[in-house]
Amino acid sequence: MLTGVALTAVLALAAPASANPGGQPGKAYTFVLPAGPQATATQARLLAVAPMISPAPRQTRHVAAGKPATCASGNLCTFVWDPTTNSWKIFDLFTCARYSLSNWLGDGFYTNAQTGGVTVTFYGQGGNVLNSFTGTGTGSQDWDPVWSIRNCS
Repeated sequence: MLTGVALTAVLALAAPASANPGGQPGKAYTFVLPAGPQATATQARLLAVAPMISPAPRQTRHVAAGKPATCASGNLCTFVWDPTTNSWKIFDLFTCARYSLSNWLGDGFYTNAQTGGVTVTFYGQGGNVLNSFTGTGTGSQDWDPVWSIRNCS
């Protein structure tokens, strides 16, 4: 797990010309991804299951720790560590839906670059609301208790 990852470390801006520090609608967010969790080689082999989501997102990609990543306008981007690739797995959620998560473990983060003031909601196993927010921005998230995400109101 990424215990103690500070949001400021997660959001170190990689390219000021394309960064969106103010969360202005219609612009992409660009930042450098933090280091992933530390695990022994044995733990990694035993626990290596890729995070998945259903229905399929607009785009899924992998980005190595320390490399820049973006979240394009109109998307809710979620970042979860993928132990099978030893990189961040990024899901770009564009289509309004309730997405079911599997194998999302540990600390990660999200960037809401959606426009129009939609509300994003994270749900627990029993359908209880864990986190709900409106507006653009980025936050950290412990994915362990999150079982589904609705990216729109």
